[in-house]
Amino acid sequence: MTQDLTSQIRDCRLCAARFAATATAHQPRPVVWFQPGARILIAGQAPGARVHASGRPFTDPSGDRLRLWMGVDETIFYDQSRIAILPMAFCFPGYNAKGADLPPPPICARTWRADVLAHLADVRLTLLVGGYAQKWHLGSGPVTETVRNWAAHAPRVFPLPHPSWRNTGWLKKNPWFETDLLPSLRAAVTEALT
Repeated sequence: MTQDLTSQIRDCRLCAARFAATATAHQPRPVVWFQPGARILIAGQAPGARVHASGRPFTDPSGDRLRLWMGVDETIFYDQSRIAILPMAFCFPGYNAKGADLPPPPICARTWRADVLAHLADVRLTLLVGGYAQKWHLGSGPVTETVRNWAAHAPRVFPLPHPSWRNTGWLKKNPWFETDLLPSLRAAVTEALT
């Protein structure tokens, strides 16, 4: 059943016309990364251009930072039997005319998310990376406020800012993220994987 679902997602072309109309004019390439039995769910936003090219999630500096936050290496991070990566959209949404990232198309989550989550019954820890995932899962407001209130959701859910280099300024303005949240996150990751 899971193999059928992953094949259906990989074959999805719902957004072909939408992507063709972007500044990047690319074809859909769903990046699917989950298996039943995974203990940690990373709910992200959407693949970037590098992930679109590689076909593997978080193969960019954001992934390096996220793995550092979690305290795991690439071997653990890419072990689908341990960690599932479920973005709000499986494909790179593209860039607008000014070169900015487009948001994840909502049709992707509406079409696939419930079915995938039903296959991930063993998840012990969910990381909500970025505002789109936080809004979907928590119905929350601004990212800073949601992440600042992380303890209200821990130890099973951790809202996180996006690990992009664009958020380096945010991290400097919010030192509590590194001193308070990250040690608890790493402890929760270790516990979920054991």
